[in-house]
Amino acid sequence: MANSKLIVVEGPQGSGKTTVTDYIRHGLKYTNLYRLCGTSDSTPSGKKKAEDMYIDLLDYMKKLENQSINLVFDRTFFTEEIYCRLDFKEYKFTDVYEKLVEKFNNLDFDIYYITLYLEDTSLYLERLVRDDKAITEYAKFNAKSSIKQQNEYLKMADEISSKYKNIKVFKVSNDTDEQTLKAKIKDILNF
Repeated sequence: MANSKLIVVEGPQGSGKTTVTDYIRHGLKYTNLYRLCGTSDSTPSGKKKAEDMYIDLLDYMKKLENQSINLVFDRTFFTEEIYCRLDFKEYKFTDVYEKLVEKFNNLDFDIYYITLYLEDTSLYLERLVRDDKAITEYAKFNAKSSIKQQNEYLKMADEISSKYKNIKVFKVSNDTDEQTLKAKIKDILNF
C-alpha cells in the first residue's frame, strides 16, 4: 500500500513548473525534487538514449516505493513524448512512451500528474523572457511554441485520465498570482 506521493509536473515553458515544484519540495515534508531535461540528441539514435534513461528512472522510482519519501519531478518522459508529437525530435516516441506510462501507472505510490497551462496565452510573451537560460535548438523559448506545447499537454492529460486509473490527473490554470497557484497545489496534494 502506497505511503508516498509521486508527483509529476508538466507543461510548456513559462507555465510555472519551477515555481510549483519548488513549492512542493519545500511545502511537502520528506520530498525529493528532480528536474529533468531529457537527452540533447534529437536524432533517431537519441530515441534509444531517451528510452534507456527513462527505463532507468522508472526502476529508480520502483526502488523507492514505500520508503516514506515523496518524489516530485519537473518534467519526465511525458515531455519527451510531447516534443516528439510536435516534431522537435527526428523520431517518434509513442511506442516507448506507452510502455513507460504503463509502468509508471503500476508503481506503488499515490501518483499525481499535474499539467500547468495558461488560459490567457498572451501571458507567455512576458513569462518567456529568459536571458540566462541555456536554450536548446528544439525547445526555444517563444510564445508560439509554448501554446503548441500547451495544447498537446492538455490533450495528454485527458488521455492519461481516461486510460490510467492509478494516476490522479489535474489540469491547473496558472493565470493568477503565485499565492493562488500555491493554494491550488496545496489543495490537490492535501498538505
